[in-house]
Amino acid sequence: MPNTYPDPVIFVAGIKGSALRDEYPVDPETVWSVLRAVVKSYDRITLHPYNTRFEAQEPARVVRDQVFGMFYAEFIEELRHNLAMDPDEPVPVYPFAYDWRQPLAVIQSQFEAFVEEVIERTSLMPHYNRTGYNRKSGRVNLVGHSMGGLIIGGYVAKAGLQRVNRIATIATPFRGSLEAVAITTTGNSSLNAGGSREREAARVTPSLYHLLPSYEGAVAGEASDVLFNSGRWQNSILATLKSFIDRYQLPKEAPLEAETVLASMLVQARAHRESLERLKLPDAKRWLCIAGVNAKTRIGMSISKGADGRTWFDVEEEVDEFEKGKTAKTRTRTGDGTVPYAGAQCAFVPKNQIICVTPGDYGFFEIKDRILDNIGLHANLPNMNLVQRLVVSHFLQKPQGDLGGCPGPDVLAKDWDPPLPKKWLS
Repeated sequence: MPNTYPDPVIFVAGIKGSALRDEYPVDPETVWSVLRAVVKSYDRITLHPYNTRFEAQEPARVVRDQVFGMFYAEFIEELRHNLAMDPDEPVPVYPFAYDWRQPLAVIQSQFEAFVEEVIERTSLMPHYNRTGYNRKSGRVNLVGHSMGGLIIGGYVAKAGLQRVNRIATIATPFRGSLEAVAITTTGNSSLNAGGSREREAARVTPSLYHLLPSYEGAVAGEASDVLFNSGRWQNSILATLKSFIDRYQLPKEAPLEAETVLASMLVQARAHRESLERLKLPDAKRWLCIAGVNAKTRIGMSISKGADGRTWFDVEEEVDEFEKGKTAKTRTRTGDGTVPYAGAQCAFVPKNQIICVTPGDYGFFEIKDRILDNIGLHANLPNMNLVQRLVVSHFLQKPQGDLGGCPGPDVLAKDWDPPLPKKWLS
């Protein structure tokens, strides 16, 4: 008998979307949480330059904790409610929490094991077992927000789609974001506003370098991959790394150079980005790619040298020309406040298949108008009712309520070919 229930869903949060917990104390302590904004323990979550699997300050054992409910509980509960055909026969939706400090290859290895675990757990549910769902042939649906989509993309690039039915990604920076540069240079960005402590922690956090922009025009007059070259980086970042390495230098180990540590993180980030650029899908419409536009976003930057020979990064102010521009090229200077439209595109989903949403797509009574208005469109997108309905419709392959969205600013309406039928979106 064929499976008549939607495949189980795994939800992957964005960077910093999971709490971190130190299990070394007898009573484990939360050392990073959005709910502890005043007491974030940057010093306790900073990784060791000799081995980024562990913390710089020992003894410690910092591990991933739960996904933050403030940002994601509503989205997860909506999926659970709307995918189920019978309250007594639920469709399991599993949040995947992860240590967002680590290189994505490390996280993806854990994610691959989690996919197998979810399939095995689902095969133990009587109503799934009754319709033939089993650990050998079972599949999952995947949905990721922001960096969560990069983790999913890297997983698919390595493992393929044998265990995956459909995928939805929301506001994922497949080709990066200038906010990754802003946070490493100043400590202040749409990703966080933590000042000097945040800046220093960011500069030794491998995962942040996976978010560097590589779209055409991100760095004025430079090749798209220039930021993956450690020799072009701002001197102050190398100085921070040198100071950090000197503090944790191991007497019995070979001395580390700041540029070597930076280069190592950039090599990992470049390898991941290149794996996504090489990814090809047998059917791109199995992947729903949602991007936010019509919000002020950093689009470009420049690299220059001062009179003293020092290298400087100059990140442009935020712009939004989605409504103002008269040409398609000008209108692309937009984004979701964190990820520019150019950074939300990827090699494996044609841009004419992307569904864009704007702040105007919020309903009058949505959560955006109450609690989360100050965190911006990017972080808010999973809470948008339209986005939730688009994801559920994609997984069920039938429309759920009023749908909408629009083509990218450089895609003509007649050429728009989203993975959901256009008649559903009108």
